[in-house]
Amino acid sequence: MRRAAALAAALALVVAGCGGDDESASSSKPRLVVSAAASLKEALTRCSRAFDGATVRLSFAGSDELAAQIRQGVKPDVYAAANTKLPDALAAEGRLSEPVVFGSNRLVIAVPASERAVGSLSDLARPGMKLAIGSESVPVGAYTRDVLGRVAAGERKRILANVRSNEPDVKGIVGKLTQGAVDAGFVYASDVKATDGRLRAIALPARVAPTVTYGAGVVKGAAQPEPARRYVEGMVSGGCADALRSAGFGPPPGQ
Repeated sequence: MRRAAALAAALALVVAGCGGDDESASSSKPRLVVSAAASLKEALTRCSRAFDGATVRLSFAGSDELAAQIRQGVKPDVYAAANTKLPDALAAEGRLSEPVVFGSNRLVIAVPASERAVGSLSDLARPGMKLAIGSESVPVGAYTRDVLGRVAAGERKRILANVRSNEPDVKGIVGKLTQGAVDAGFVYASDVKATDGRLRAIALPARVAPTVTYGAGVVKGAAQPEPARRYVEGMVSGGCADALRSAGFGPPPGQ
């Protein structure tokens, strides 16, 4: 009973998401359900309103949480993650069509716009700093740990000692920063841009900066496979690709 209730709640979350046009104007269109990484919220919300042939319903959360829902039986039409590891794993399990890489991003140190005590990665190791990072299972947390794995052991230990919060998705880190609960956090460059000046980004040294790529695919057994395929294609080249670039995402590597 508990598992059934959890699945029902997850499905309700997926279908409830945010959509584009007025329901009365789009009631004759099929409903396309898109589960996407939290960092994609602004871009996909903008472009989904103009998607032709279906009413898009969006659900945003940590990429790992959304993948877990699919493994438990929830079936959105499209799954989009802030890495390629999770889509590739779902495809290998027969739960997702062959994923495509549709965009890239940069991991940065984010601080409140008025914060001047932080100017580099090494500053995060100072005593008394308060940091927010992503949990280990979510892509932003995995990318962060990749970065810290490339710095000297002593500095890494001091930085981790300053972590006050492990968040389930990147928007949780942004929230801690904008509320003044922490001094700095690791987020994507697009998330800093979405705050309209409330945060500023500090670039990571090239020697430790990770390659951040986004992957998506059509969920096997999706109710709307054809609109789902077109939606994914539009993330690579089309309206959603344009919205992603405007939001601060880069093109797929090699483009």
